Amino acid sequence: MKNTLKVQRAILDLTQDDLAKAIGVSRQTINSIEKNRYVPSTVLSLKLSKVFKIPVNEFFTLEETD
Repeated sequence: MKNTLKVQRAILDLTQDDLAKAIGVSRQTINSIEKNRYVPSTVLSLKLSKVFKIPVNEFFTLEETD
């Protein structure tokens, strides 16, 4: 799965720490999601969607190998 989380964060001028605090996770979790080492839960994805005010499928996309 690919994501545009880093790009979306930059658009809102949020640091990883800012975003982590906004959704109740650690900065390391945000870093792991951005580097595709961690696939967020549905709840976490919906929290991200709420922060960015965009649908989940606009920042997470499946790859052919998924």
